[in-house]
Amino acid sequence: MEEFKLEGREYIALCDLLKRVGLCESGGHAKQAISEGQAVVDGEVELRKRCKIRPMQVVEFAGQTVKVVN
Repeated sequence: MEEFKLEGREYIALCDLLKRVGLCESGGHAKQAISEGQAVVDGEVELRKRCKIRPMQVVEFAGQTVKVVN
């Protein structure tokens, strides 16, 4: 499981997170994948591209898991 540090922010948008950790090549690719139901947040499929991911949430995508931390 990879960890992503928010570094002083309250949250990060799901599409931005997928791009920042390198799971998607671009924001457009991330948004398309999310709209197709490929992203799972805390065990539930998430279809909102700009969903606010906050500390302690877990995102699963393409067989990878990312935990967001402070």
